[in-house]
Amino acid sequence: MWSWVAHRITGVGIFFFLLVHVLDTALVRVSPEAYNEVIGTYKNPIVGLMEVGLVGAILFHAFNGIRLILVDFWAKGPRNQRKLMIGVGVVWIVLFVPFVIRHLMHVFGGE
Repeated sequence: MWSWVAHRITGVGIFFFLLVHVLDTALVRVSPEAYNEVIGTYKNPIVGLMEVGLVGAILFHAFNGIRLILVDFWAKGPRNQRKLMIGVGVVWIVLFVPFVIRHLMHVFGGE
């Protein structure tokens, strides 16, 4: 059940990120100066930490979505739900941890 809740929360979070992304990108047509100003406000450590959350949410949502497809359409899926969830967690950690290390070095190290 927790994976169901997390899948919905990450989906809503990703939706709102995409909404903001489309709106701030559309601003370039209205005023390139305003667009540059808005993009400039994103260059701070708080937004860098929010990007970590965004990538974590996208990775979880994607791999959990694959797990859900397997559970729904693979005959052995329902019997292997626990193994599939562990697989989602392992793949998420393997991809997310290196990203966090590299990204935070960039955010706080000034690279």
